[in-house]
Amino acid sequence: MKYVILCLALFTSLSFADSHTSAEQTVLANIDAYWVARNTKDWETVVALSSAEGMYNTNSDGSFHKPVGTATVEDWARTTPGDAGTVVVHFSEAHQLNDSTVFARYYAEGVTPDGKGNFKPYRTRVTSVWVLEGDDWVAKTMHFSSASYGGVHQTQATDFED
Repeated sequence: MKYVILCLALFTSLSFADSHTSAEQTVLANIDAYWVARNTKDWETVVALSSAEGMYNTNSDGSFHKPVGTATVEDWARTTPGDAGTVVVHFSEAHQLNDSTVFARYYAEGVTPDGKGNFKPYRTRVTSVWVLEGDDWVAKTMHFSSASYGGVHQTQATDFED
């Protein structure tokens, strides 16, 4: 009987080793929804996917960490330029740390305005922590670290091979 239980436990753990938990799946979907909302200026969705208790963020521009902030729909509309560019998520992954916390990381790449009426390429690495508030998984922190073009390694498909 012990052998049967051991085999069943081993089989069960192996069969679920490569699948995502429900929380991880939700967070991955929320990351995509967040960026689609930012690209389309759907500020209600951006705010809904952000912690109501505030977010801790660090931008990829080399500035210091931002103080905790709670942005409103009006804040997003006021501070976002007319054509804010488009950012697409690549190679996202999520890892559930406990019942109410998921760590995620991904690359965000696209084009952003340069302040002179033109666009420039944008590439950043993003790490984020998503927390369960009520029944919703929301972003609590996002840390963007520059992965800019130029003197840095250019990402290639082989970077993601095991």
